Amino acid sequence: MFDAKKLLDQFLGSKVPGLSGTLQGKAGQVTDLARNNPMKAGALAAALLGTKTGRKLAGNVAAVGGVAAIAGLGYLAYRNYQSGKAPEGVAPDAPVIEPPAASPFSVHSPSLSNDFALTLLRAMIAAAKADGHIDATERKRIMDKVHAVDLGAEAEAFIAQELADPIDLDALVAAGRTEEQRVEIYTASRLAIDPDTRAERGYLDLLAGRLKLPDPLVDHIEATVSSAKVSL
Repeated sequence: MFDAKKLLDQFLGSKVPGLSGTLQGKAGQVTDLARNNPMKAGALAAALLGTKTGRKLAGNVAAVGGVAAIAGLGYLAYRNYQSGKAPEGVAPDAPVIEPPAASPFSVHSPSLSNDFALTLLRAMIAAAKADGHIDATERKRIMDKVHAVDLGAEAEAFIAQELADPIDLDALVAAGRTEEQRVEIYTASRLAIDPDTRAERGYLDLLAGRLKLPDPLVDHIEATVSSAKVSL
């Protein structure tokens, strides 16, 4: 089994070091850079999930890596929710909070298994597919970029299968065995997209409902994640 946590780190980069500008409209540069500098291909997310919304992750979020970004943002939203604060964002340049070691959100928590990291990847891909944007042509374009980054045959096969399969919402919901895990599943999904279509907003609302997340908690996640993105 490939390392899902490392693949998740690739999914949550928004800018490749050494590439001028953003990934939007720079497919050729991404492919060339990935071939020549495979360790610098930290922006796989933008290649995979697209930048059609005109936003990217703030540098502080992208820099800490996939699992840490999801855990940190989820922890912050959950902490603020439990404290009774009004939903609020964070400054784009604010450091991502590292959850305490004893917290279920900690990247060192036993609950953060490779299987759960795979769940977070599936959640991101499912959200990206929610508006029907990823058709056969788009899947081929994405897989060309995935292949250029050279993630390994097993990881490539996983991504290809997830892109092709119908969204399995039941499996995503079942994988959230604790409230903290359910927060992370929603956080990962919300990080993958900006819900600027009815289909995307409807999908996120359905996911939140199926995960049994209280509306105030969802509001906190929305505020936290939205502020962690900046306009292109």
